[in-house]
Amino acid sequence: MQRSESKPAVPFEASAALLERLADSLRTQVRGEVRFDAGTKALYAADASNYRQVPLGAVVPADIDDLVTTLDICRRHDVPFLTRGGGTSQNGQCVNVAVVADTSKYVNRVVSIDPLARTAIVEPGVICDTLRDAAEAHGLTFAPDPATHSRCTLGGMIGNNSCGAHSVMAGKTVENVEALEIATYDGARFWVGPTSDADFDEIVRHGGRRAEIYRKLRDLRDRYADAIRAEFPRIPRRVSGFNLEQLLPENGFNVARALVGTEGTCAVTLQAKVRLVESPPCRVLLVLGFVDIYTAADAIAHFQRFSPIAIEGLDRQIIRGLQARGLKANEIALLPDGDAWVVLEFGAASQADARARVHEAAAYFDAGHGGIGISTRIVEDKRQQQLIWSIRETGASAVALGIDPSRPDPIVGWEDAAVDPLRLGDYLRRFQALVDRYGYETSLYGHFGDGCVHARITFDIRTAEGIAHWRAFLHEAAHLVVEFGGSLSGEHGDGQAKAEFLPIMYSARIIEAMREFKAIWDPAHRLNPGKVVDPYRADENLRLGPAYKPVQLTTKLAFASREGDGLQRAVERCIGMGKCRALDGGTMCPSFRATREERDSTRGRAHLFWEMLQGEVITDGWRSHEVKHALDTCLACKGCKSDCPTHTDMASYKAEFLAHYYETHRRPRQAAWLGRIGQWAPVVSRVPMLASLLTAPPFARFGKWVAGVAPQRALPSFAKQTFRKRMAKRRDLPVPGRAGKVMLWVDTFNEHFSPDIAIAAYETLTRIGYDVVLPRKHLCCGRPLYDYGLLDEARAMLGAVLDALGDEIDQGVPLVGLEPGCLSVFKDELLKQWPGDARASALSKQTYLFSDFVSRAAFEWPVLDADVVVHGHCHQKALFGMAGETALLDKLGVRWSVLDTGCCGMAGSFGFNPEHYAMSMRIAEDALLPQIRRAREDTIVVTNGFSCREQIEHGAGRRVMHIAELARHALQAHTD
Repeated sequence: MQRSESKPAVPFEASAALLERLADSLRTQVRGEVRFDAGTKALYAADASNYRQVPLGAVVPADIDDLVTTLDICRRHDVPFLTRGGGTSQNGQCVNVAVVADTSKYVNRVVSIDPLARTAIVEPGVICDTLRDAAEAHGLTFAPDPATHSRCTLGGMIGNNSCGAHSVMAGKTVENVEALEIATYDGARFWVGPTSDADFDEIVRHGGRRAEIYRKLRDLRDRYADAIRAEFPRIPRRVSGFNLEQLLPENGFNVARALVGTEGTCAVTLQAKVRLVESPPCRVLLVLGFVDIYTAADAIAHFQRFSPIAIEGLDRQIIRGLQARGLKANEIALLPDGDAWVVLEFGAASQADARARVHEAAAYFDAGHGGIGISTRIVEDKRQQQLIWSIRETGASAVALGIDPSRPDPIVGWEDAAVDPLRLGDYLRRFQALVDRYGYETSLYGHFGDGCVHARITFDIRTAEGIAHWRAFLHEAAHLVVEFGGSLSGEHGDGQAKAEFLPIMYSARIIEAMREFKAIWDPAHRLNPGKVVDPYRADENLRLGPAYKPVQLTTKLAFASREGDGLQRAVERCIGMGKCRALDGGTMCPSFRATREERDSTRGRAHLFWEMLQGEVITDGWRSHEVKHALDTCLACKGCKSDCPTHTDMASYKAEFLAHYYETHRRPRQAAWLGRIGQWAPVVSRVPMLASLLTAPPFARFGKWVAGVAPQRALPSFAKQTFRKRMAKRRDLPVPGRAGKVMLWVDTFNEHFSPDIAIAAYETLTRIGYDVVLPRKHLCCGRPLYDYGLLDEARAMLGAVLDALGDEIDQGVPLVGLEPGCLSVFKDELLKQWPGDARASALSKQTYLFSDFVSRAAFEWPVLDADVVVHGHCHQKALFGMAGETALLDKLGVRWSVLDTGCCGMAGSFGFNPEHYAMSMRIAEDALLPQIRRAREDTIVVTNGFSCREQIEHGAGRRVMHIAELARHALQAHTD
């Protein structure tokens, strides 16, 4: 093939007429979803990298054939094409000026598993953990497991040749792919894999495009074989460049594996046949502490002698960063002494074998082998193992925003180089010296068993001077890796971040071979152009580059943190890692779990906010219907505030946006009834007959229509008497003890709808020795107002609370509440509404959920013989945690379990809205309601949220207790 000169990548330009014809063709012929609107373009313009490119549009294909149809239509209109999975790539592979096909929503099946052959056939949009879970049913696993394994897709892993912590056990993705079904841009579709001479002859005999490709591939192999053998680094993590060595005869002319790592630039993966390996059922961790990360890296040969299935390293920078932010204290407490740590995981068929292996290794290091002053800790408990892994998998993201305003944020930009593991210590010393010489700071962590190092470095990419400095560093860093015989990328691929520097790693001859390889598959250069071959420069298309315009907006809520102030800085928290797209574990993004729509994820909404603030794609600011549309399905569950590694707080962003949006738009009628319930409920409750009339047939249907409540829902019934009225009539109140004074905060819901819960709390607090007082007048935290952006009214309510409780706040009287959503206001929104106010700060610190407070009381609880299942309210999990709940259950002596149920789907007024009812029930049916239905009839169901109780009673027909009622029940049972 005649040599073609390298050309600078140029973004594709499409006329409005072309885009209109393209969109019409797609909408006519594609059965999936076709979207060319501004909101969609904003959603898919960025991934987890430094790069941003606005796509032409997006297609969500219904199945594999639909994906092929989409590709065919793009070919007929001669436009670029890019397949995308989880969008977690860190080197820019997932963004381009192209039609983006999102396979993650529908093209995501595990087609089959053959446990005897230890293989699986999957579609490209299947999540790594979905495959691993399916394989575990047969005692098998898919070994490559990037830190994003809960949301990254197999198609993306194949594209990037992903690895992960357990690649020491079974290799990179390339070693675990047996065959691929692929489609080419020009319309061919066939399976590829290892190719014997007989197979080759048969393919050529049939002729056509497939035969043409195979002939050219063998010709390329024959011409470049010697150079490939000479130049490709023989290290475990050579990911940079195409896998041309897989075409060599000694590797079976494996066309499938040659396509692994081509980042969607050569062909489109339709299905993959992948290798499965034995999954050790019993695992134990040995965590080693070292004086520094270099000494830790020097000891790799010592680690390898025990054949662990994972060898992960971590330096002090991430740990110190977490501590400076008050994060992951429980996790860090599990680490042994040191300033650098290595986690060794041992797996075996039995716990005894795993334990024997880990103790042998621990004794070896305790005896002084591997370095001086090594500390050890064995971790057998699975929960504690998960906590340690969470440091490794999310720690870097948690410190992604710097807290020193004089320094740039630590970012990706030279993230995953790899060298021979046995040379890692020397390489790290040289690399750190290079970082120091350029005046940067970095953290060092990664897959030490394979010599792959991750580094988040304080690059300044926002100024021209900073970029020039950065480029000089990148050139030196690339030369350093090559000096050590390494690979520029050891896990994340080249994309745009590394591709420019491939000529430092490979000769011009090998670069030409890669260019020819792409041309064989994609002569039109339309598949993910500008990545790997003839790439964009590393400093082009930067999302936060010199063209980035940080804006300072006047907001009603104060967005202040250790990492900086303002809404723009808050939105920058989202770095695109996509943990919000995980389908199990945690609470975050229940709407995404229900729809699998990028728009319904925290990341998607954060990207829309970012684009809104920049004003290029989304141009109407606070009036943006694209942002409003995405926020309509946000439940404001606050799951992202705790589950997101960067603590992106979408509930607060939503409240702020709605406050401005409704300045120019009419609020829905739900705002008057559901939003202002704290204002009108006290009025209605003064006329009990009227309250009963509004919620009873036949007026209930009319009442639901007026209030904007879904007809399927039952209107909550007002109690015949409010909590205060009932308390005023009682003469049998317990005598207070001497444990101290406590203020009981009775919210609107427990005051007017479920006063029995408030009475149970009052009685319990009094019986265990507290002097319980109530606010002197009716007060409301304003929680429902935030759902409709009524922030001024909410602020006024909180001001009234601060004034009314001034004496108690000054005296340090604890405020104990029952409704997690309301109590969360005092922990979160209060500080945003009254920033810098000493009373607000004090009240926030003095606020406790009932279970958190009473579980700490010095009281001998009676033992209650009962089985209990607990569903945690989202705000409770996000801001308070469940430790107090479980501690109280332990003290009560019940047999309990906290259900892994995520969000109930009700979320205050969300599930009452007719437009949200279907989604609300889908969310509930995802985990909560099936688990509740499986519970025995005599099992007590406990949850503390009014909305959660409504959802469980509506969807499962089970009566639900508040933890205060359970506590009183235990006291009464003991008394009786």
